[in-house]
Amino acid sequence: MSKILLVEDNEMNRDMLLRRLKRRGYDVIVAVDGGEGLTMAQSEFPDLILMDMSLPILDGWEATRRLKAAPDTQSIPIIALTAHAMSGDREKCLAAGCDDYDTKPVEFPRLLEKIQLHISKQPTS
Repeated sequence: MSKILLVEDNEMNRDMLLRRLKRRGYDVIVAVDGGEGLTMAQSEFPDLILMDMSLPILDGWEATRRLKAAPDTQSIPIIALTAHAMSGDREKCLAAGCDDYDTKPVEFPRLLEKIQLHISKQPTS
């Protein structure tokens, strides 16, 4: 069972994604801000991180940069989740270190395809 770290401060978004991912058989752990997400990624070593980019305490941009700079977490794929859907926002997320990008409101089938793609690329332990 693949473990996903969901870093999301909005309770409705968090609840919806948590329920739908668990229904698909994923082990989901949750962080409500970037600082907690950073700590959980470093202690839980998830197979993938869904990172909201607009977070309190430590935003998703900086949390991603720190995770990708650390040798023990740099290989964990991170999918940015953001309401920022303007031209250049995808590139900004990728430049921060995200491996992929998806817009809010989340279109779950599309996000699920991205999750499966990135998890399938991970080496098995």
